[in-house]
Amino acid sequence: MNELQNSLVELIRRTSAEIPDDVQKVLLSALEREQQGTIAQSALQIIQENIKMARAKSQPICQDTGSVLFYVDAPQGFDALGFEESAREAVRLATKKGYLRQNSVDSLTGFNDGTNVGPGSPTVHIHQHRSPDTEVRLVLKGGGCENVGAQYSLPIEKMKANRDLDGCRKVILDAVWQAQGKGCGPGIIGVCIGGDRATGYEFSKRQLLRLIDDSNPVPELAQLEKDILENANALGIGPMGFGGKTTLLGAKICAANRVPASFFVSVSYMCWAFRRQGVALDALGKINRWLY
Repeated sequence: MNELQNSLVELIRRTSAEIPDDVQKVLLSALEREQQGTIAQSALQIIQENIKMARAKSQPICQDTGSVLFYVDAPQGFDALGFEESAREAVRLATKKGYLRQNSVDSLTGFNDGTNVGPGSPTVHIHQHRSPDTEVRLVLKGGGCENVGAQYSLPIEKMKANRDLDGCRKVILDAVWQAQGKGCGPGIIGVCIGGDRATGYEFSKRQLLRLIDDSNPVPELAQLEKDILENANALGIGPMGFGGKTTLLGAKICAANRVPASFFVSVSYMCWAFRRQGVALDALGKINRWLY
């Protein structure tokens, strides 16, 4: 096994078994917020026990280890084909070791070959930059939270949602309301305003790579993120839909150019089992440092 493959297997193991520190911090804050003796408090306590056991046993936080999504920022001259080959082999090995559930099936036949490797699995996004550094981020996105993602085409008359930030606010909160805890809340949402149907969803998922407590550099979007988080948590949906003060742990929003005829708002939902991790690699593919 080469160094890169070794590093990717370890990235998969840690992503599957360990909640990132920034997510754990907001989950603990949510537990403190919920009222003593409520189902919401009990649900968050069970979540914390789950997190503790998964880390101690190096086992998946959730049985649905989800879609395997790699995001790579690499310098010019990076061997993209070589990386994709190593990533596929790392997924096979991680599945064999039990870090990933045998979780990828043929869409036409339903056949599961037990490797998690096939068309579109894993998914690898590679972006070149001028920095000499190579950074690899991984998201394991479960099916439950993927199912409650949503895309809206504004304007929507019945919601009085126009092509403006207030219209965006209305449809984002509607997506949270429609989920009703089905995405294993409390969750984090990534949102893209604009783009086309495909890039809107792609950009919304990239928002999930941000730190929970970071600040949006666009003032209007920073305010919208704050507004969405406050209003979503006032809906009373709560952890797992049991009621309570914590429906969302975070909201991350970006904007992409669009054509004048279209105005899409794409919402990607991530469950409390926020499996997102990343590494910086040296020239040989060894891990230099962890990104989260």
